[in-house]
Amino acid sequence: MGVLSTLLRGLVRGADRMAEFTSKKGARTHNKGRGSRPNGLRLSSGKFLAIRSMIPEFVVPDLEGFKLKPYVSYRCPQGTEPPLTARSVFADVVAPQIKKDFQEGVFDKGQLEKYGFESKQEGKLFKLYPKNYVR
Repeated sequence: MGVLSTLLRGLVRGADRMAEFTSKKGARTHNKGRGSRPNGLRLSSGKFLAIRSMIPEFVVPDLEGFKLKPYVSYRCPQGTEPPLTARSVFADVVAPQIKKDFQEGVFDKGQLEKYGFESKQEGKLFKLYPKNYVR
């Protein structure tokens, strides 16, 4: 294809959406090699400083003697169990303990840590306050 026909096609049809996506056409942070951001910083001197904590580390367990295969076939039947929710976990794990303690007369509202409730929220990703609790 000649230059004039390419320019004419570009004017009529717009940008070529079927062209190869290269690092020159992507965003400034796009790294064509892995399709991700670089693992370091570019210094003002032009040098690249690799930061060890930004480098992905893949932890692969030793599967020697493991009987299951490391993949699930797409032809396997759909699961019959309902999806796991916070309500179902509470109903299956904590509620029977609370019910048993209540029937025995040893349930105490002040000692909810026994059932997994954490009164301190330091170091948590999402801090829960009394206004956020389910009423």
